[in-house]
Amino acid sequence: MTIAEQQKIYRDALSAIYDEREARTITQLVLEEVLELNPLKISMDRYRLLTTDQQDRLAQILKRLLTYEPVNYILGEADFFGLKFKVDGNVLIPRPETEELVELVLQENKDRQALRIIDLGTGSGCIPISLAYNLPTAIVEGIDVSEGALGVAQRNNELNKMQVQFSRFDILKEELPTSTYDIIVSNPPYITPAEGPEMLPNVMKFEPHLALFSYDEDGLIFYRRIAQLALTALKPGGKLYFEINAANGEAVVNLLKQAGFEQIELKKDLSGRDRIVRATL
Repeated sequence: MTIAEQQKIYRDALSAIYDEREARTITQLVLEEVLELNPLKISMDRYRLLTTDQQDRLAQILKRLLTYEPVNYILGEADFFGLKFKVDGNVLIPRPETEELVELVLQENKDRQALRIIDLGTGSGCIPISLAYNLPTAIVEGIDVSEGALGVAQRNNELNKMQVQFSRFDILKEELPTSTYDIIVSNPPYITPAEGPEMLPNVMKFEPHLALFSYDEDGLIFYRRIAQLALTALKPGGKLYFEINAANGEAVVNLLKQAGFEQIELKKDLSGRDRIVRATL
């Protein structure tokens, strides 16, 4: 079997559960991993014959993909903000929308030195590690309630040769030290129970519900709590950055106003959906 024939098998099979663009992207990622070739080489050598071992591995991966298992979990890694991150079922797969959150923090703070930054609900560590990589003078921390997630984050810290400080912390029960941070950033769980049935199978079956779902009906419990923590943990003039559920933009803005934050701004992502809220203490 040639590379081209294998590409067609993958795309035809995956088109039953993914749109054409995503089927092509998944196919490409798998071929790059299994064949250890870059996209140009795959295209140039598309009539190369695959080995038996390569065919067997590709068949095994396709079988898993057709159960809706995300390709990033199967391959064990994801790209985020130009860096590589290990991922498994303990953490969410980093999203492009979250790259926009990181980009905003960097744009607004790139000229500041010796910043103290903390990411609340860090998951894979993609946010704090990317910030630390691009803000070399900053002291960056990441916290999470999940020991499994923290293990993944620490592996990513080592993989990317960063020195982010990771620790276990329960946002809903513990307090942050007073007047410590210049920046607090968070992409907390925000999917409401009512939205669960609308989620795609590859998300619902495989990604950690602890990182996806809010405990309350309006999906704002973590935003309220983090705003409360930020009131004392941020230094005067400190900044708070949230990634949000697109349905809750105005609600998050209003709760920050009520908490006493200033310069509150609601920003849309590249798809035109409300996605980021930033505010100043």
